[in-house]
Amino acid sequence: MSIEDRSKALLLALGTDLLLGDPPNQWHPVVLLGNWMRLGERLAPQGARARLGWGAIWVGAGASGMAALARHIPTHPLLQAGLASTLLAYRGLDRAVGAVQAALAAGDLEEARRLLSWHLVSRDTSNLTAEEVAGAAIESLAENLSDSLVAPALAYLAGGLGGLVAYRLSNTADAMWGYRNERYEYLGKAAARLDDLFNVAPARLTALLIGLAAQVAYGRGRAAMQVAWRDHGRTASPNAGWPMAAMAGALDTILTKRDVYVLGDGARVADAALIGEARVVARVAVGIFGLGVGVQLCFS
Repeated sequence: MSIEDRSKALLLALGTDLLLGDPPNQWHPVVLLGNWMRLGERLAPQGARARLGWGAIWVGAGASGMAALARHIPTHPLLQAGLASTLLAYRGLDRAVGAVQAALAAGDLEEARRLLSWHLVSRDTSNLTAEEVAGAAIESLAENLSDSLVAPALAYLAGGLGGLVAYRLSNTADAMWGYRNERYEYLGKAAARLDDLFNVAPARLTALLIGLAAQVAYGRGRAAMQVAWRDHGRTASPNAGWPMAAMAGALDTILTKRDVYVLGDGARVADAALIGEARVVARVAVGIFGLGVGVQLCFS
């Protein structure tokens, strides 16, 4: 497919995701990718060096093999768009964040903690305050705006369904194996590094989109970019700090993970209402991204 055809299919895919959201789990491609990673873990050898090599081979073989299969799918724009939409996840992300917002607005902290842990973060949420729950939901929205929309969309533009599948496998592998603990320290190292590499450009573009959206929505674009530039290096990830710090600046708040990092220096407390404002920023950012793809299509 040409870049023009991929751009058309991507716009259709974005629209399909916004309207329909994720397919049922039993048909969801990411579930299949997760099954591949679980099989790799079951077959993994023991020993640090062996697990390091196995992790790299398993992720590389999965990404290259599935990408090769995806390239044989017919290039009809509607088929391409339908399949690509299943590997985008903005509507599902927005709904998950909205569920946490609703629970906090109703004063149900326990339910908000449960929803946050179930859908958005891997950390222990059992002792988080309401402010920490709201902040974590906003952070997840900002970070996953890159991981679940901008990065896979760019992967599709660059490499079609093959590139999109390869990105999604890398991202899924990092989500499942990318932990610094005894179980995954070596097995997931290659997955984590590959995901870092794939997200260098998308994370920074997402921060810029958040800055533009903040300017449109609240007149805080400059503040968003200033905080992103200053605080992006405070997270362990070389990429996640960019969109999260930009969102902190956009909302004039502080986003913090207890004893790990602090992003922003704003005066506003994270709560249900602030989650709502973050969702507005994300929606405008998605619109700006779609507009950019459309403009690129017009001039290509």
